[in-house]
Amino acid sequence: MFKGSYVAMVTPFRDGKLDEEGIRSLVEFHVENGTHGIVACGTTGESATLSHEEHDRVVELVIEQVDGRIPVIAGSGSNSTAEAVQRTQFAMRAGADGALLVAPYYNKPTQEGLYQHFRAIAESADIPIVLYNVPGRTVVQIAPDTVARLSEIPNIVGIKEATGNLANCCDIISRVPDDFIVLSGDDFVTLPMMAMGGVGTISVTANVAPADVAQMCQAQLDGDAATAKALHYKMWELNHMMFCETNPIPAKATLAIMGRIALEYRLPLCAPSDANMSKLETFAREYGLVEEAVAAS
Repeated sequence: MFKGSYVAMVTPFRDGKLDEEGIRSLVEFHVENGTHGIVACGTTGESATLSHEEHDRVVELVIEQVDGRIPVIAGSGSNSTAEAVQRTQFAMRAGADGALLVAPYYNKPTQEGLYQHFRAIAESADIPIVLYNVPGRTVVQIAPDTVARLSEIPNIVGIKEATGNLANCCDIISRVPDDFIVLSGDDFVTLPMMAMGGVGTISVTANVAPADVAQMCQAQLDGDAATAKALHYKMWELNHMMFCETNPIPAKATLAIMGRIALEYRLPLCAPSDANMSKLETFAREYGLVEEAVAAS
């Protein structure tokens, strides 16, 4: 269902508001470069700082611009089950192909609480659901046994596994049905995870190098391990650059250097330090993302 490179797309702003033309332009950039699918309003999309109206508008815009050419997964998670139900139902009505549900943050639910949370959302909306396990941001981890329980619910179809822990990935894959989708949530381990049974990634790096990430994933899916390995190492330092500061600061800065969006964030995120901006500009030229680093106006 969801395989290959899914970009965790940034949300461009201009003068404090959604940059709707920027959103449409990024969608076209990804379609043209072979991205297999788009995730709208995930962590990389600064979803935590979007109003409910803005969140809905981004999802609508992406679905409208994609126009059925590639799948769209809408971020719809919350630490409030009732709010996550509402957002997931909106994603279903808007025509999203799936919903991405992060583990509830801050309130630290038990494993039973996590199970009940995701089950309630799944039962509220007839849409494929991908769990999102990112304990580095949420504090809680969806344990492999809990993932296995949740995989028995028909419309919970997969997980974005962002622990960066390959053993945890194997624990999950060993417990879930063969058709349960495991996607990497950490660009550094996408290829190793795919070698162990994962089927793709929800990627930060794909924001700036969509063709390379898509080609790596497709090569691995096609059994071309040599090409996949070459692309993995081509992007190794790029992956590091995308996390030289908190995500999505470097990704948005690089897109601005590429002339694709304005350099604008929502507080509490802010522009990178001058030193890191200089490093990103130099690396963008060296990697071939731009011929000459020019920030978007």
